[in-house]
Amino acid sequence: MGATTVKHIKHPYVSFSPKISRGAPVITGTRVRVTDVAIEYDRLGFSPDQIVEAHPHLTLEAVHDALSYYYENRVSLDQKIRKEKDFIKKLSSKSTSFLKKALG
Repeated sequence: MGATTVKHIKHPYVSFSPKISRGAPVITGTRVRVTDVAIEYDRLGFSPDQIVEAHPHLTLEAVHDALSYYYENRVSLDQKIRKEKDFIKKLSSKSTSFLKKALG
């Protein structure tokens, strides 16, 4: 049995900039993160066409490229999604308890 060669695919619609979303992969020319597209597709059940309808400034090609990038880097991107989700939960619980104290 021969060795398996992994082909690294270029993603022309995915870019990185420390000035945009703290360097997270985004769809080029936008602030839409690859993880945002992945969440809409993988967890919310949106089709690529529905994602484009929700974000009319995106193209279908860009959405498919973002999803391809996500699936190639799923482990690390899912970790980032979990960290953000945990942060939001903590922030939400803190603001809820603050409001309860403030309102008596």
